[in-house]
Amino acid sequence: MRAFQRDRGLRDHGTCDEPTWLALVEASWRLGDRHLKLVAPYLRGDDVVTLQAWLGRLGFDCGRIDGIFGPATAGALAEFQRNCGLDDDGVCGPLTVRALEINGARTGSGPGMAAIRELEQLGTVGASLRDLRVVVGQFGGLGPLTRQVAQSLRQHGANVITVDELDPAIHAAMANRHAAIVYLGFEPSRHDETGLAYYATSGFESAGGRSLADRIAGAFGAIDALHTARPTGMRLQVLRETRMTAVVCSLGPVQRVVDAAPAVSGAVVDALALWAAAPVPAPSRT
Repeated sequence: MRAFQRDRGLRDHGTCDEPTWLALVEASWRLGDRHLKLVAPYLRGDDVVTLQAWLGRLGFDCGRIDGIFGPATAGALAEFQRNCGLDDDGVCGPLTVRALEINGARTGSGPGMAAIRELEQLGTVGASLRDLRVVVGQFGGLGPLTRQVAQSLRQHGANVITVDELDPAIHAAMANRHAAIVYLGFEPSRHDETGLAYYATSGFESAGGRSLADRIAGAFGAIDALHTARPTGMRLQVLRETRMTAVVCSLGPVQRVVDAAPAVSGAVVDALALWAAAPVPAPSRT
Protein backbone atom coordinates (compact mmCIF):
# COMPACT_ATOMS: atom_id res chain seq x y z
CA MET A 1 0.00 0.00 0.00
CA ARG A 2 2.77 2.44 0.87
CA ALA A 3 4.54 1.67 -2.42
CA PHE A 4 1.32 2.42 -4.33
CA GLN A 5 0.81 5.66 -2.43
CA ARG A 6 4.35 6.81 -3.14
CA ASP A 7 3.97 5.92 -6.82
CA ARG A 8 0.73 7.91 -7.01
CA GLY A 9 2.18 10.95 -5.24
CA LEU A 10 0.09 10.49 -2.10
CA ARG A 11 1.00 10.47 1.57
CA ASP A 12 2.54 7.04 2.20
CA HIS A 13 0.88 6.23 5.53
CA GLY A 14 -0.14 2.70 4.52
CA THR A 15 -3.86 3.23 5.22
CA CYS A 16 -6.50 2.91 2.52
CA ASP A 17 -8.17 6.27 3.12
CA GLU A 18 -10.50 8.00 0.66
CA PRO A 19 -7.74 9.58 -1.50
CA THR A 20 -5.98 6.22 -1.76
CA TRP A 21 -9.18 4.39 -2.68
CA LEU A 22 -10.01 6.95 -5.35
CA ALA A 23 -6.45 6.63 -6.70
CA LEU A 24 -6.88 2.84 -6.88
CA VAL A 25 -10.05 3.28 -8.91
CA GLU A 26 -8.42 5.81 -11.26
CA ALA A 27 -5.41 3.55 -11.76
CA SER A 28 -7.68 0.78 -13.06
CA TRP A 29 -8.65 2.69 -16.22
CA ARG A 30 -6.68 2.42 -19.47
CA LEU A 31 -7.38 4.49 -22.56
CA GLY A 32 -10.01 2.67 -24.62
CA ASP A 33 -11.67 0.94 -21.65
CA ARG A 34 -14.57 3.41 -21.75
CA HIS A 35 -15.87 6.35 -23.72
CA LEU A 36 -14.47 9.60 -22.37
CA LYS A 37 -16.71 12.64 -22.57
CA LEU A 38 -17.70 15.75 -20.67
CA VAL A 39 -20.15 14.77 -17.93
CA ALA A 40 -20.91 15.93 -14.39
CA PRO A 41 -19.13 15.06 -12.21
CA TYR A 42 -16.05 15.04 -14.43
CA LEU A 43 -14.54 11.67 -15.33
CA ARG A 44 -11.18 10.98 -13.69
CA GLY A 45 -8.60 8.29 -14.33
CA ASP A 46 -5.32 7.19 -15.82
CA ASP A 47 -7.05 6.93 -19.20
CA VAL A 48 -7.70 10.68 -19.03
CA VAL A 49 -4.03 11.28 -18.14
CA THR A 50 -2.97 9.32 -21.24
CA LEU A 51 -5.44 11.22 -23.42
CA GLN A 52 -4.26 14.60 -22.13
CA ALA A 53 -0.59 13.69 -22.56
CA TRP A 54 -1.13 12.59 -26.17
CA LEU A 55 -3.18 15.66 -27.03
CA GLY A 56 -0.53 17.91 -25.50
CA ARG A 57 2.32 16.32 -27.40
CA LEU A 58 0.32 16.71 -30.61
CA GLY A 59 -0.13 20.44 -29.95
CA PHE A 60 -3.70 20.49 -28.65
CA ASP A 61 -3.98 22.48 -25.43
CA CYS A 62 -6.06 20.68 -22.82
CA GLY A 63 -4.53 22.53 -19.89
CA ARG A 64 -2.71 20.84 -17.06
CA ILE A 65 -2.34 17.06 -17.21
CA ASP A 66 -4.47 16.28 -14.17
CA GLY A 67 -6.46 13.20 -15.16
CA ILE A 68 -9.71 15.17 -14.99
CA PHE A 69 -11.86 15.32 -18.15
CA GLY A 70 -13.05 18.92 -17.99
CA PRO A 71 -14.09 21.52 -20.61
CA ALA A 72 -10.50 22.24 -21.71
CA THR A 73 -9.85 18.56 -22.42
CA ALA A 74 -13.17 18.23 -24.27
CA GLY A 75 -12.33 21.28 -26.41
CA ALA A 76 -8.83 20.04 -27.23
CA LEU A 77 -10.22 16.61 -28.11
CA ALA A 78 -12.85 18.09 -30.46
CA GLU A 79 -10.15 20.19 -32.17
CA PHE A 80 -8.02 17.07 -32.64
CA GLN A 81 -11.00 15.23 -34.11
CA ARG A 82 -11.65 18.04 -36.60
CA ASN A 83 -8.02 17.96 -37.68
CA CYS A 84 -8.29 14.21 -38.27
CA GLY A 85 -11.57 14.40 -40.20
CA LEU A 86 -13.51 12.70 -37.43
CA ASP A 87 -16.85 13.68 -35.96
CA ASP A 88 -15.87 16.46 -33.55
CA ASP A 89 -18.25 15.41 -30.79
CA GLY A 90 -15.63 15.62 -28.02
CA VAL A 91 -16.14 11.95 -27.18
CA CYS A 92 -13.09 9.71 -27.08
CA GLY A 93 -14.22 6.37 -28.49
CA PRO A 94 -12.44 3.60 -30.44
CA LEU A 95 -11.97 5.64 -33.66
CA THR A 96 -10.50 8.58 -31.78
CA VAL A 97 -8.22 6.32 -29.73
CA ARG A 98 -6.94 4.76 -32.96
CA ALA A 99 -6.29 8.20 -34.47
CA LEU A 100 -4.40 9.19 -31.32
CA GLU A 101 -2.27 6.05 -31.51
CA ILE A 102 -1.40 6.63 -35.17
CA ASN A 103 -0.60 10.31 -34.75
CA GLY A 104 1.02 9.85 -31.35
CA ALA A 105 3.49 7.35 -32.80
CA ARG A 106 4.85 10.16 -34.99
CA THR A 107 5.59 12.54 -32.13
CA GLY A 108 8.57 12.75 -29.85
CA SER A 109 8.63 12.73 -26.07
CA GLY A 110 8.79 16.49 -25.55
CA PRO A 111 7.11 18.39 -22.71
CA GLY A 112 3.86 18.98 -24.60
CA MET A 113 1.44 21.89 -24.49
CA ALA A 114 0.85 21.74 -20.73
CA ALA A 115 4.48 22.54 -19.93
CA ILE A 116 4.71 25.16 -22.68
CA ARG A 117 1.53 26.87 -21.49
CA GLU A 118 2.77 26.98 -17.91
CA LEU A 119 6.04 28.55 -18.98
CA GLU A 120 4.09 31.18 -20.94
CA GLN A 121 1.98 31.95 -17.86
CA LEU A 122 5.06 32.19 -15.65
CA GLY A 123 6.53 34.64 -18.12
CA THR A 124 3.72 37.08 -17.27
CA VAL A 125 4.36 36.98 -13.50
CA GLY A 126 5.31 40.42 -12.18
CA ALA A 127 8.70 41.08 -10.67
CA SER A 128 7.52 41.83 -7.14
CA LEU A 129 5.05 40.73 -4.46
CA ARG A 130 2.81 43.67 -5.38
CA ASP A 131 2.00 41.92 -8.64
CA LEU A 132 0.87 38.68 -6.99
CA ARG A 133 -2.55 37.32 -6.09
CA VAL A 134 -1.94 34.71 -3.42
CA VAL A 135 -4.20 32.25 -1.61
CA VAL A 136 -2.86 31.02 1.74
CA GLY A 137 -4.61 27.97 3.13
CA GLN A 138 -4.24 25.83 6.23
CA PHE A 139 -5.68 22.44 7.10
CA GLY A 140 -5.88 22.78 10.88
CA GLY A 141 -3.59 23.72 13.72
CA LEU A 142 -1.49 26.29 11.86
CA GLY A 143 -3.87 29.25 11.88
CA PRO A 144 -1.45 31.55 13.77
CA LEU A 145 1.24 30.86 11.16
CA THR A 146 -0.95 31.35 8.10
CA ARG A 147 -2.42 34.56 9.50
CA GLN A 148 1.09 35.91 9.96
CA VAL A 149 2.11 34.83 6.45
CA ALA A 150 -0.97 36.52 4.98
CA GLN A 151 -0.39 39.70 6.99
CA SER A 152 3.26 39.91 5.94
CA LEU A 153 2.39 39.40 2.28
CA ARG A 154 -0.27 42.12 2.45
CA GLN A 155 2.26 44.49 4.03
CA HIS A 156 4.41 43.92 0.94
CA GLY A 157 1.48 44.77 -1.33
CA ALA A 158 0.30 41.31 -2.35
CA ASN A 159 -3.41 40.60 -2.89
CA VAL A 160 -4.08 37.79 -0.40
CA ILE A 161 -7.04 35.72 0.74
CA THR A 162 -6.94 32.95 3.32
CA VAL A 163 -8.70 29.59 3.55
CA ASP A 164 -9.22 27.72 6.82
CA GLU A 165 -10.92 24.48 5.76
CA LEU A 166 -10.08 20.80 6.05
CA ASP A 167 -11.45 19.97 2.58
CA PRO A 168 -8.72 20.45 -0.08
CA ALA A 169 -11.38 20.80 -2.78
CA ILE A 170 -12.57 24.01 -1.10
CA HIS A 171 -9.00 25.36 -1.10
CA ALA A 172 -8.63 24.59 -4.81
CA ALA A 173 -12.01 26.08 -5.72
CA MET A 174 -11.29 29.32 -3.86
CA ALA A 175 -7.82 29.64 -5.38
CA ASN A 176 -9.21 29.09 -8.88
CA ARG A 177 -12.09 31.52 -8.27
CA HIS A 178 -9.63 34.14 -7.00
CA ALA A 179 -7.57 33.66 -10.19
CA ALA A 180 -4.55 33.33 -7.92
CA ILE A 181 -1.04 33.28 -9.28
CA VAL A 182 0.19 31.29 -6.28
CA TYR A 183 -1.43 28.92 -3.80
CA LEU A 184 0.42 28.19 -0.54
CA GLY A 185 -0.98 25.45 1.69
CA PHE A 186 0.13 24.61 5.24
CA GLU A 187 -0.72 21.35 6.97
CA PRO A 188 0.41 19.91 10.32
CA SER A 189 2.81 16.98 10.18
CA ARG A 190 3.17 14.16 12.68
CA HIS A 191 6.82 13.89 11.79
CA ASP A 192 9.75 15.97 12.96
CA GLU A 193 10.46 17.05 9.40
CA THR A 194 9.25 19.75 7.06
CA GLY A 195 7.95 18.48 3.73
CA LEU A 196 7.35 20.55 0.61
CA ALA A 197 5.19 19.27 -2.24
CA TYR A 198 4.46 20.61 -5.72
CA TYR A 199 2.33 19.11 -8.50
CA ALA A 200 3.78 16.37 -10.69
CA THR A 201 2.26 13.41 -12.47
CA SER A 202 3.18 11.02 -15.25
CA GLY A 203 4.44 13.14 -18.15
CA PHE A 204 4.13 16.50 -16.40
CA GLU A 205 5.85 18.47 -13.65
CA SER A 206 4.90 21.98 -12.60
CA ALA A 207 8.00 24.05 -13.30
CA GLY A 208 6.68 26.97 -11.28
CA GLY A 209 5.71 24.74 -8.37
CA ARG A 210 9.08 23.06 -8.22
CA SER A 211 10.91 26.38 -8.47
CA LEU A 212 8.86 27.90 -5.62
CA ALA A 213 9.23 24.78 -3.47
CA ASP A 214 13.01 24.93 -3.97
CA ARG A 215 13.02 28.60 -2.95
CA ILE A 216 11.03 27.88 0.21
CA ALA A 217 13.21 24.89 1.08
CA GLY A 218 16.29 27.10 0.81
CA ALA A 219 14.76 29.74 3.07
CA PHE A 220 13.57 27.15 5.61
CA GLY A 221 17.10 25.73 5.76
CA ALA A 222 18.20 28.75 7.80
CA ILE A 223 15.60 28.11 10.55
CA ASP A 224 16.87 25.88 13.36
CA ALA A 225 13.34 24.82 14.34
CA LEU A 226 12.75 23.20 10.95
CA HIS A 227 14.30 20.09 9.48
CA THR A 228 13.46 20.42 5.80
CA ALA A 229 13.42 17.56 3.33
CA ARG A 230 13.91 18.01 -0.40
CA PRO A 231 10.75 19.11 -2.27
CA THR A 232 8.72 16.29 -3.78
CA GLY A 233 6.45 16.16 -6.82
CA MET A 234 3.07 14.84 -5.66
CA ARG A 235 -0.55 14.47 -6.74
CA LEU A 236 -2.25 15.74 -3.61
CA GLN A 237 -5.80 16.83 -4.33
CA VAL A 238 -5.23 20.54 -3.79
CA LEU A 239 -2.14 20.49 -6.04
CA ARG A 240 -4.01 18.59 -8.71
CA GLU A 241 -7.11 20.76 -8.78
CA THR A 242 -5.51 24.21 -8.57
CA ARG A 243 -4.72 25.89 -11.88
CA MET A 244 -1.71 27.91 -10.74
CA THR A 245 1.69 27.49 -9.12
CA ALA A 246 0.97 25.65 -5.88
CA VAL A 247 3.05 24.38 -2.96
CA VAL A 248 1.95 22.53 0.17
CA CYS A 249 4.16 22.77 3.27
CA SER A 250 3.85 20.00 5.88
CA LEU A 251 5.19 21.34 9.16
CA GLY A 252 5.72 19.74 12.55
CA PRO A 253 5.66 19.48 15.45
CA VAL A 254 2.85 22.05 15.43
CA GLN A 255 3.71 23.87 18.66
CA ARG A 256 7.35 24.31 17.67
CA VAL A 257 6.29 25.66 14.27
CA VAL A 258 3.79 28.08 15.82
CA ASP A 259 6.46 29.30 18.26
CA ALA A 260 8.74 29.95 15.28
CA ALA A 261 5.96 31.59 13.23
CA PRO A 262 7.75 34.96 12.76
CA ALA A 263 10.85 33.27 11.31
CA VAL A 264 8.81 30.83 9.20
CA SER A 265 6.59 33.61 7.89
CA GLY A 266 9.59 35.76 7.01
CA ALA A 267 11.20 32.85 5.17
CA VAL A 268 8.04 32.25 3.12
CA VAL A 269 7.75 35.92 2.15
CA ASP A 270 11.44 36.14 1.21
CA ALA A 271 11.19 32.95 -0.88
CA LEU A 272 8.06 34.17 -2.67
CA ALA A 273 9.71 37.51 -3.44
CA LEU A 274 12.72 35.74 -4.97
CA TRP A 275 10.40 33.46 -6.94
CA ALA A 276 8.37 36.39 -8.29
CA ALA A 277 11.56 37.94 -9.62
CA ALA A 278 12.51 34.67 -11.37
CA PRO A 279 9.62 32.14 -11.43
CA VAL A 280 11.67 29.57 -13.35
CA PRO A 281 15.45 29.22 -12.98
CA ALA A 282 17.49 30.02 -16.08
CA PRO A 283 18.61 26.87 -17.93
CA SER A 284 22.10 25.64 -17.18
CA ARG A 285 24.80 26.41 -19.75
CA THR A 286 26.66 23.23 -18.92
